[in-house]
Amino acid sequence: MSHPLILIMAGGTGGHIMPGLAVADVMKSRGWSVAWLGNPEKMEGHLVPARGYPLSAVNFAGVRGKGLLTKLKAPFQLLSAMFQVWGHFTRMKPSVVLGMGGYVALPGGLVSWLKGVPLVVHEQNAVAGMTNTVLAKFAQCLLAGFPISLPEARVVGNPVRADLLKLEPPTQRYAKRSGALNVLVLGGSLGATALNRIMPQAVGLITEQDRPVITHQSGAQHITAMSEQYAQAGVDALCLPFIDDMANALATADLVICRAGAMTVAEVAAAGVAALFVPFPHAVDDHQTANAVYLTEQGGAWLIQQKDLTALWLSQWLQARTRAELAEVAAQAQRYAQPDSANRIADICEQVCKVTS
Repeated sequence: MSHPLILIMAGGTGGHIMPGLAVADVMKSRGWSVAWLGNPEKMEGHLVPARGYPLSAVNFAGVRGKGLLTKLKAPFQLLSAMFQVWGHFTRMKPSVVLGMGGYVALPGGLVSWLKGVPLVVHEQNAVAGMTNTVLAKFAQCLLAGFPISLPEARVVGNPVRADLLKLEPPTQRYAKRSGALNVLVLGGSLGATALNRIMPQAVGLITEQDRPVITHQSGAQHITAMSEQYAQAGVDALCLPFIDDMANALATADLVICRAGAMTVAEVAAAGVAALFVPFPHAVDDHQTANAVYLTEQGGAWLIQQKDLTALWLSQWLQARTRAELAEVAAQAQRYAQPDSANRIADICEQVCKVTS
């Protein structure tokens, strides 16, 4: 007897791909076959096969911010992509399709509607992207990571890596610590230039006896310059190109300074760690600010816009923080985590199949 198959559509960024992989793992554990629709030349082309899931290729890219000629070609490129996807659907015969965002999900979502295959759409950000906004009109079920992204969606949170869910509660972790605060700076895989520039200056303004201990993930291309900037500021900081064990990094931090992508916010909440969010100012529809506001309005984090972030402000802000205060904020953040998100999404995918079968 063949296993039912779920086709997951997600691509372009880790913020779409990683939660999709979390759901894929759950569905696989329940006896489902899992296939993936994506662009082999994008990030999913590496991450998905590395996890053991087959990737069916579709060549389609977004047009936002592109020139007039690209936009004029877009309808024809969409039709071409839909023909590619139609062949994949005919061959695989999926029982349900899960769209996790990214432009690559658009042709797949439209084909699922044309073929009558149940479509579930999950929006990670607090402001819905263009693809999910379109597919919402064709989906049997809309899901959201935040309460404000799609008005008709069920809020199920964003799936996070399983090791984050096994950490000690923040009250226990923080209570075991003493001495200087441990600050983790996350610049993302490519590095956040503003954070990389300001952090050494800010910490350098703090007297040595009052300085926090800094671990700074700067991105591979910035690592040499980053180390030099801290050295010039007279600061002994641990600079890393990337972090393999993010769960441990978050578990040992008193404070995280980072961007506010949907998955970053979800992981901060799941781990139960205090955070200062500096949203990427050029994010589409300023969705990172909306993501951060979800936690900051609940007292589970702080938020400052990049244009307001200066070395002087940050140095003074850091000196005003205490471990007791950070522990309270971390505990509040975890109250708004949704650790069962991947299982809830999997449940809904199975329910949609039963309703439409």
